[in-house]
Amino acid sequence: MSNDYPVALPGAAHETLMWAWEHEIEPQAVQQIRRVADLPWVHGIRVMPDVHLGSGATIGTVIAAEQAISPSAVGVDIGCGVNAVKTNFKREDIEDDLPKLRSLIEAAVPVGFNAHERSLNNKDLPGHGWHGFWSDFKDLDSSVSRLESRAQKQMGTLGGGNHFIELCTDSEGYIWITLHSGSRNIGKELAERHIAIAKKLPQNADLPDRELAVFLKDTPEMEAYRRDLSWAQEYAMRSRSVMMSLVRNVLRDKYEDKIKFEDEINCHHNYVAEEEIDGVEMLVTRKGAIRAGAGDLALIPGSMATGSYIVRGLGNMDSYQSASHGAGRKMSRSAAKRQFTVEDVERTMEGIESRKDAGVIDEISLAYKDIHAVIEAQEDLVDVVEHLQTILCVKG
Repeated sequence: MSNDYPVALPGAAHETLMWAWEHEIEPQAVQQIRRVADLPWVHGIRVMPDVHLGSGATIGTVIAAEQAISPSAVGVDIGCGVNAVKTNFKREDIEDDLPKLRSLIEAAVPVGFNAHERSLNNKDLPGHGWHGFWSDFKDLDSSVSRLESRAQKQMGTLGGGNHFIELCTDSEGYIWITLHSGSRNIGKELAERHIAIAKKLPQNADLPDRELAVFLKDTPEMEAYRRDLSWAQEYAMRSRSVMMSLVRNVLRDKYEDKIKFEDEINCHHNYVAEEEIDGVEMLVTRKGAIRAGAGDLALIPGSMATGSYIVRGLGNMDSYQSASHGAGRKMSRSAAKRQFTVEDVERTMEGIESRKDAGVIDEISLAYKDIHAVIEAQEDLVDVVEHLQTILCVKG
């Protein structure tokens, strides 16, 4: 490989390998990485090239620990991730319809704080076991019992921020549907509840950063968190599949049986999994990172104007079989709003059917790292299958 990664973070308390140079990472984020490495329960940390400051732990971080999970290191958007589906249509098949298609998608999939007026009919949803899935809601933390109706109505909704639905073209001109979303309000409520519980536990009393409070294995608190975490991860994955189904329905209604769809790629990038690391069963937390096991297909999105990459994992154990979740921000939302204007959005989004107003300034591509450089930095972690170019973008 032509790059020099990974590089070790000097002085880290536990092995910390990075697919970025320390001087390229903002100092606050480096300190955040070091604080995670200081936790006595950590086995090792892997830092992806899209790394940037987060809450508790940096986004773009993989943490392996045998006995502990930090709920802040998972994040509040539990199960956030991406979907992608290839179609048999090409750009010329839909070029003239892009404005209409955006309106139809926005009508089918609620965005921002909006939700469906009523929960979707389970028999019409993709996947299986919907009755069992919703019946498990009663076992979640009692603090969210009042939110079941809201969670049902938010199933299959996009949210805001960096979440999106896009139509893209690949190197041969074929159209792909891509989308990015998470566990909506129910995931946030569950995460915040457990973070608050963790901060009060005795093992976390002397931590320099209470945001890194952990649950320990074989405790009631850990068992309760794992139960709620697993449910929220499934909620997020199902929600992405529902949205993908709604978008496919828009295209079927428009183009009837002429349009066909390949299998769906669906992967988390804020989650916990049990995996073998260095011969030991570990709890692996990926915050803003994807699993890149050998042959795993995934989507790594850039920003509104730069498209996305379909990649295949190489199973590199040096990274705990992980890769970046996207381009990663290089500028905070507030800084982007201060620095850029609607005119900058219009200029960077020229030729893409999308919103181009003040509400998306903080999502401008100039606030993100160069996705092409991020992909190049992890050439030992993933193979590029396709670079997708955005032609339509729906944002909350």
